[in-house]
Amino acid sequence: MTRKVHCLALGEELDALAFQPYPGELGKRIFENISQQAWQKWLSHQTMLINEHRLSPINPEHRKFLEGEMEKYFFGEGSEKPEGYVAPEDQGD
Repeated sequence: MTRKVHCLALGEELDALAFQPYPGELGKRIFENISQQAWQKWLSHQTMLINEHRLSPINPEHRKFLEGEMEKYFFGEGSEKPEGYVAPEDQGD
């Protein structure tokens, strides 16, 4: 049976993550309070942040920035899109 969690990000009872997706206390909070669906949304948002800010996940300063955005995304006021960001158009059929 799939573990459920009341997702703080989406405000409803949803399937929980199967494992802690990030190390440390932040990862523990995410595992206990965030759904698979919200985590997938974060991964898309994180990809956009990496691309728009030209971040490198191996750079410690960039990782610290992304961790701060993750904290805001799930437990704070939310992570904003970069100024001037325009989402790519759907490629549709």
